[in-house]
Amino acid sequence: MFPDAPALPPALDLAGTAVFALTGALLAARLQQTFVTMAFFALVTGVGGGSVRDMLIGAPAFWLRDPWVALVIFVTALIAWFTPRRWWEGSLLEWADAAGMAAFAVLGAAKALAYGVDPFPAAVLGIITGCAGGVVRDVIAGVPSIIMRPELYVTAAALSASLTVVGTVAGLPDAAAWTTAWAAGFALRGAAIRWQIALPSYRERERRKKEEAEAER
Repeated sequence: MFPDAPALPPALDLAGTAVFALTGALLAARLQQTFVTMAFFALVTGVGGGSVRDMLIGAPAFWLRDPWVALVIFVTALIAWFTPRRWWEGSLLEWADAAGMAAFAVLGAAKALAYGVDPFPAAVLGIITGCAGGVVRDVIAGVPSIIMRPELYVTAAALSASLTVVGTVAGLPDAAAWTTAWAAGFALRGAAIRWQIALPSYRERERRKKEEAEAER
């Protein structure tokens, strides 16, 4: 028997899946691929993170037990195929993606804890749930991965996942822990979108060390 895993409200869960699927479909559109490729990219992006998480914790893949997930992804691919790409690209999709990423990071960490995963690995699985679908999509497409973005993305997922674990371990009600964790991750990702906030790169760190050394001479 598998434990009862926590879940988002069905409408929100499917909405997040649709947003991720849309980003995959739009990448296929940008690459001028066929509808079959577009649908495949939508599927990989929509369920990739959750599938990896479920495989690692030994749970049945979530989308195989929910008849609506595959249908929503297919419909999303159809919508992307029959509408102009310019309708979807831009800040609106980025903000929607931020909301979905934070929600899935929360759900991933919460589900891992429900399956008996220790807190730190559970947080890692939350990050995987929020980001792995996009990573797989980009690798297959041969484009720079989402984890290579200069602005904060994985860090925002890590914040949501970590706060979920902390709140759960501290015994907070799920609603309070999840809402706080989601809001924090969404706010951090939103700030990165709005103000192009990024972590310093390795080269920048080396340059600062060199400048500090020269200043001390």
